[in-house]
Amino acid sequence: MQEFYTLDIKGYTHDLPILPLPGGIKICFFNLHGNSPMTEHCGKELAKLATDCEVLITAESKGLQLTHVVARELGHPYYAVARKSKKLYMQDGIEIVIQSSITTGKEQRLYLSRHDAELIKGKKVGIVDDVVSTGASLLGLEALVEKAGGIIYKKLFVLAEGDAADRKDVNYLAKIPIL
Repeated sequence: MQEFYTLDIKGYTHDLPILPLPGGIKICFFNLHGNSPMTEHCGKELAKLATDCEVLITAESKGLQLTHVVARELGHPYYAVARKSKKLYMQDGIEIVIQSSITTGKEQRLYLSRHDAELIKGKKVGIVDDVVSTGASLLGLEALVEKAGGIIYKKLFVLAEGDAADRKDVNYLAKIPIL
């Protein structure tokens, strides 16, 4: 029988399935993909925390629709997207290597197109993503922002998982445990 963790995100209640990961830990699986009402709610709430950011950046894929909502709410016509594979249009962009995150379990690369690198250069950047846990993905986004010449201004997440909820450098809407 499936176990669930009931989560309240600033008035939006949702049951998260509890899933086992290699290594014996379990996580409360949070997935914005395909959930328009939750994405809209979370994006609008994060936008309230990002009003003084000049530009936003996220990593594909879970952060895309969330950052779209935040950017729309702030009136930003563009936001930067860190891709996990190098596309043809990104040959003149920048890339970094990040250590494994709790969900990927392996080293990854992040790529930023020249257009997106220029978009964040010299700007106060808000990093937006769904969940912060070990911070590995966040370190990758921070490295991209710095390499592109942006100013890391805010780090915004829907959820902080486990010990990440104790970090003073991130903003989040709710917290979830690692079980």
